[in-house]
Amino acid sequence: MGINKKIAIGLCIIIGIGITNSVKADVTLVVPQKVGGGTSVWAAIVAKELEKSLGERVVLEHYPSARDIGGFNKFHNEYKDRHDAIMVSHGGNGVSFLTENVDYNYDEYDSVGLMNLNIIVAKRKEFDPDNGFIKFSSGSGQTPEAFAMTLLQCGWVAKLDGYVSCFNNEVKWINGMSGSERRLAFRRGELNAPRENPAAYKKHVSKDENAEVWFHHGILVPPLHAGHPAKHIDDVNYEGFLLEDLFRAKWGYQAEGNFYDAYKLLKSFRDGMQKALWVHKGNPNRQRYVDALTALTQNPESVAAIEKKVGQYEWIIGDAGNAHRDTLMSMITSPALKTLTTFNGEALGLDTVFKSNLVSE
Repeated sequence: MGINKKIAIGLCIIIGIGITNSVKADVTLVVPQKVGGGTSVWAAIVAKELEKSLGERVVLEHYPSARDIGGFNKFHNEYKDRHDAIMVSHGGNGVSFLTENVDYNYDEYDSVGLMNLNIIVAKRKEFDPDNGFIKFSSGSGQTPEAFAMTLLQCGWVAKLDGYVSCFNNEVKWINGMSGSERRLAFRRGELNAPRENPAAYKKHVSKDENAEVWFHHGILVPPLHAGHPAKHIDDVNYEGFLLEDLFRAKWGYQAEGNFYDAYKLLKSFRDGMQKALWVHKGNPNRQRYVDALTALTQNPESVAAIEKKVGQYEWIIGDAGNAHRDTLMSMITSPALKTLTTFNGEALGLDTVFKSNLVSE
């Protein structure tokens, strides 16, 4: 290679680096996963629409790590004085918060806004769960599916070890597959039940002629009066497939007990905060971000752009988001949390801890 060509390449690299480093965003969304992941895609859509109402540039900073914990920990520990930074969390972060030692704590942040979403579980049309082995690939944040399948297939069981035994008899829980590998395996018929968030379901499953909805987890609604429990209602995007309704239709009674409470706690933390925006408490820019997000939800073009990807789901904004978070925290009881951690260990082989400091009783 000639010296002139080397100099030219060197100048290009320097110029490129200079341009990259000189671009400073007015607002940064901290995303705890790699580019192209489900939360990254959602954050990119929101960032594009948020720029219109905020009048500032919004860029994404990605910090991928095991189970997406590292990025949230980084925001918690290193972004306290970054008033231009907003954390983008997802449902898997909520699951890890319940069952693993993490640095982040939802009580230490204020909500900018969140989407109260759902997870949809499909199956192959020819597969009858009552007459065959469920083949399902595990992954980050997918433990609610294990609880749901156990409830649906086993009904009410007196003791936890009975649920563990029934799960092992009904479900083949397959570890180690990536999202793309899971989707390919389902199309090939090697798996008979996948799960996806609304955006991914529309993209990867809804157009598959061999797939149909099996069940979904529902939309969390807060209690109308103090002392009443929060509950899940049907999803207008997938009506008629709420797990609780299918359970009652199959078994003839309402789902209840510690195992069901553990399932409800788990899915509430995952789906009730499946996509959320947070700032550290005391951030002076919070109200400006809340106002911009409110404006986004009132812009028909922005709403249409987001709904095209995820469907029609409610935004919970500002202080209402804090109240939603508080509802979730109040659902953490000792029996539910102990059941959750024990089942995760004995049935799923997960390394989880009982975090007694979270118990609201």
